[in-house]
Amino acid sequence: MKKIIFITCLGIIMAVASMAMAESKPIQLSLTPDIAVFDRDTEIRGLTLGIWGENPQTALAIGIVNGSKGNSAGLSFGFLLNYAESYKGVQWAPVNYTKKSFLGWQSGIVNYAEGSVKGLQTGAVNYSDHLTGVQFGFVNYAAKATTGVQIGLINLIPQNQWFTRFPDELAPGMVFVNWRF
Repeated sequence: MKKIIFITCLGIIMAVASMAMAESKPIQLSLTPDIAVFDRDTEIRGLTLGIWGENPQTALAIGIVNGSKGNSAGLSFGFLLNYAESYKGVQWAPVNYTKKSFLGWQSGIVNYAEGSVKGLQTGAVNYSDHLTGVQFGFVNYAAKATTGVQIGLINLIPQNQWFTRFPDELAPGMVFVNWRF
């Protein structure tokens, strides 16, 4: 009886392990999200190369347009655009966009985070709904900031008040530097 239970448990463990391994792949090659080696719902753990890819991933992504679904992580190097739902890591492209949250470093001409940013944005224009970190660029905008510093030509944190809570916050808009702690 013990052998039967042991063999049954071992079989279940092996089946679950093989299903988990089957759900992620080490590499993705794509022309578009629909013309790719693996379906866009397949998680990629390793490397994605393509003209335009869109997978949940923990990977190095190199392409013209790199998209990621769900909670993804890694280094995305896009020659035109990186976009993600939630991303942890580094996004480098002329345009970087995250819908929910970003943790890491976005660097490009335009960096746009609809949700929260925890980390660093460097670019000509940086936007965040909620900033915890640093924005370095010509125009920096944070709708809200928990702890943040902006360095640039135009720096906007609308929730700040004009010099009344110094040194914890500076102003709603400033040239060269603005912050909120």
